[in-house]
Amino acid sequence: MAASSSASPASSASSSSGAANTCDRAAVERLTGRALPQEWPSAALPAGSRVVVVRDPSGDGPWREEFLGTIDSMGAPEPVEHPRARAGELAYWVTFDEPQYDGDGDGPYRKALIWDRYLRPGP
Repeated sequence: MAASSSASPASSASSSSGAANTCDRAAVERLTGRALPQEWPSAALPAGSRVVVVRDPSGDGPWREEFLGTIDSMGAPEPVEHPRARAGELAYWVTFDEPQYDGDGDGPYRKALIWDRYLRPGP
């Protein structure tokens, strides 16, 4: 699932990104029918961490290419509930530096909920 977030000028990034996150969170909560968690797990990457979103080495996807992003505070990381999830795997909201297309060619997306196996520490 991906959610939109607008880029903002550096001088107003904190106030604009806060307003964008409020709108993004409300939209995602309406779509999913549940509140996003806000309690941050102690072992999780902190909000604001720079990451590289990587492709799955075993297949085509979930993104067309590797790119940079930032762990977003819109919602706390949450456990991945999927048959292919690893034990303890978390999913993080990540805001992308540039809009991105997924492996199926859908997009562009500016933010998405990404499993931690596709995240590496960024520059």
